[in-house]
Amino acid sequence: MALIIVSAILAAILAASAGMKLTHRPAVVESYRRAGVPERWLNGLAVLLLIAACALIAGLWWQPAGLAAGGFLTAYFVVATAFHLRARDTGRIGVPLVLAALSLAVVSEHL
Repeated sequence: MALIIVSAILAAILAASAGMKLTHRPAVVESYRRAGVPERWLNGLAVLLLIAACALIAGLWWQPAGLAAGGFLTAYFVVATAFHLRARDTGRIGVPLVLAALSLAVVSEHL
């Protein structure tokens, strides 16, 4: 049951995050720029997050998809945390840390 809840919550967050990236609204672009992420990366990052969200949901029926998504997302959010640290954008570091923890929870539930 925990796997279903965590996967659904994480997939919803990923879809929302991808949607925000795809808008290229000035506030969104500025937020990523502060962390050292160029605007030209936003569409690609959004696609990766949407694929991962789909894999999380597929993982509820086919374990390898969920395990791969959880592993990928853990790495993705660790790298996001590193970007925030490198840019000294510590005020926003909590989000990728929490999402990395949720992603790691998905991995542990699949093992």
